Amino acid sequence: MGSYLNPGSKGFRESLNSAIYVDKTALIEKTNAVLDTRQKFLCVSRPRRFGKSMSADMLSAYYGREEDSSPLFDGLLAGRGESYGQHLNQYDVLKINMQEFMSMAKNAEDMLGKLCRYLIFDLTEHFREVRFRDEDNLIQVMKDIFYHTKRPFVILIDEWDCLFREYRQDQEAQRQYLNFLRAWLKDQEYVALAYMTGILPVKKYGTHSALNMFTEYSMTDPGDLAEYFGFTEQEVRELCLKYGMSFEETKAWYDGYQMVTHTRDGDICRFMYGPKSVVEAMLRHKFGTYWNQTETYEALKIYIQMDMDGLKDAVIRMLAGERIPVHTGTFSNDMTTFASKDDVLTLLVHLGYLTYDSIQENVWIPNKEVSQEYVNAIRTMDWHEVIRSVEASRKLLEALWAMDQEAVAEGIDRAHREISILQYNDENSLCCTVNLAFYFAREYYTIIRELPSGKGFADICFIPRRLHMDKPAVVMELKWDKNVSGAIAQIKERKYVDALKDYQGNLLLAAVNYDKKTKKHTCVIEKVQKDVS
Repeated sequence: MGSYLNPGSKGFRESLNSAIYVDKTALIEKTNAVLDTRQKFLCVSRPRRFGKSMSADMLSAYYGREEDSSPLFDGLLAGRGESYGQHLNQYDVLKINMQEFMSMAKNAEDMLGKLCRYLIFDLTEHFREVRFRDEDNLIQVMKDIFYHTKRPFVILIDEWDCLFREYRQDQEAQRQYLNFLRAWLKDQEYVALAYMTGILPVKKYGTHSALNMFTEYSMTDPGDLAEYFGFTEQEVRELCLKYGMSFEETKAWYDGYQMVTHTRDGDICRFMYGPKSVVEAMLRHKFGTYWNQTETYEALKIYIQMDMDGLKDAVIRMLAGERIPVHTGTFSNDMTTFASKDDVLTLLVHLGYLTYDSIQENVWIPNKEVSQEYVNAIRTMDWHEVIRSVEASRKLLEALWAMDQEAVAEGIDRAHREISILQYNDENSLCCTVNLAFYFAREYYTIIRELPSGKGFADICFIPRRLHMDKPAVVMELKWDKNVSGAIAQIKERKYVDALKDYQGNLLLAAVNYDKKTKKHTCVIEKVQKDVS
């Protein structure tokens, strides 16, 4: 064993020994399927703390020749795969964390020099029987080893994109790095599998990628690897049951990363949970913001305050719960090249601050934890009107519970006046304002727009989560320059309360109208008792 050559199974053992381990070893069947094929180059990009390094540790333990790792995989999903025994401990593995080398180096050239020297040290020390043509050339050393042993390597590269995140402005360093990776990996017979992980997809220059041999599995196109990074709903349900935690509350806090796999038989849509946050919530028995403690809100702030036309409007609308259309095709897969707000929004998807629907081509804020990070960032910016609305939302919600119609109307008036960036010309704009004005309602409710019910759609429904059943449910109808009293009648006539057929308890019917002449909102609230029939 060496530091980088066949480093063993310690990382994977630590995962197995942890208080919570969720079995993702079925990924091995996917990587086995591409060994020694034209599809042997895989790049998986996910946000921080989504299980990327754990997968590299797992693959290192499985493929590495220097240790019998079969006891580690006994009883795990990998053992059920058809190819499991064929490739178990059959390869020489090179496992590299690029962040380690960059941290030791003065610049990109020094980083690549250290990388080559350290790998060559391990290789020449282990394969002493091989005669090397040039012991200072990593590529030639690996060629000589392959021609001697006839065994190709499995190459695992973690944090492959760290240079693009640290040397954001240094294009020459980036080109040098990509050229090295291309020369080292592309068209080399000694590669059985090249598996890279990072936050960013492979960097593009113009319309091309310097590493175009890689198949990419990203936040915008996860392919059939979606379920192996992040937790699935079923996995989270089982954890909640084991640790006595509310699944509904866990879902509100940490769910929402949509992953669409396009297959021959149709599209498969999954919603994945941030694993770091779920694990911390289970172990601490407390819901909170755990994932984003690994990076401060400053990282988000840098991007959402960029001077891109329509970006601020988009962020405000998403904070209010809306989805924003986006075109991801122009994103250059770095952290500095932005031609439009769409490029900024696409980067935020890769960083985990937004989620993306590849079918509808829109983005939104995935969950309560991430939404709080936006609020934290905005508090330190000059978006004072947005923060005032968010902070006022607690009192507005209390006014709704107290059925204070005038206070609710005035609160929505205030939100409308302050957030003047939003074009206010239809019910959609009104809905956005109302949702932002009631931002604090997310603390207790699942908020659903246009919930199908009865003979139509209820505009907004506030449905209390199980831990907050002492709060009333709310069915809200929005009107644009119409009669607010008629809206309550419409709720009853069209049986919008049917949307809450499984809810038993207090129910508020609320109608909000905006008058274009007076530029004022009016509100009517009624209370009804709804019992399950």
